[in-house]
Amino acid sequence: MELLKKWTKFYIEAGCDEVGRGCLSGPVVAATVILDKNFNQNLVNDSKKLSFKTRMSLDEYIKNNVKEYAIAELPAEFIDEHNILNASIHAMHRALDKLTIRPELILVDGNKFHPYNYIPHQCIIQGDSKVLSIAAASILAKNYRDKLMIQLHDEHPEYGWDTNFGYATKKHQEALIKHGPTKYHRRSFRLKYD
Repeated sequence: MELLKKWTKFYIEAGCDEVGRGCLSGPVVAATVILDKNFNQNLVNDSKKLSFKTRMSLDEYIKNNVKEYAIAELPAEFIDEHNILNASIHAMHRALDKLTIRPELILVDGNKFHPYNYIPHQCIIQGDSKVLSIAAASILAKNYRDKLMIQLHDEHPEYGWDTNFGYATKKHQEALIKHGPTKYHRRSFRLKYD
């Protein structure tokens, strides 16, 4: 199925998505994208449906061929204090704050969002597999977060973040039991360790 280039005919639309909600460690990362009318890339899709290599190859194309994009992250401490849903939405707000073009409609992947600066928004379930701007945002957010977790892996190689990216794999959970949590772990999540 071809992704929709526009949700509406006339509004300036900003697609928003976040990654890292289900991870045990690392930040939640959000991105927003305002497409250019000439944006044309058939490979862009929900980041979960693309290989690491394909996603990374699309990164520069998206950044160089959209009207504007922005990325924001919030750390584990913020997630622990405000819960993951609120942190995810706040990260999207932070990304929107960075835009110099004011969108007239915000398109959000999922079913929850908090109003932002009196701009109308539309929540779209599985929006990253329906709307091109949301899919592009999902790719930018996922690439940013994956690169960050690979860097953090150098600091804490025992958790395998270069391959699990902070998700609750067997290796990650075994390392938590053996080594305990780091400052990058979300203490509000049910971490299994002695």
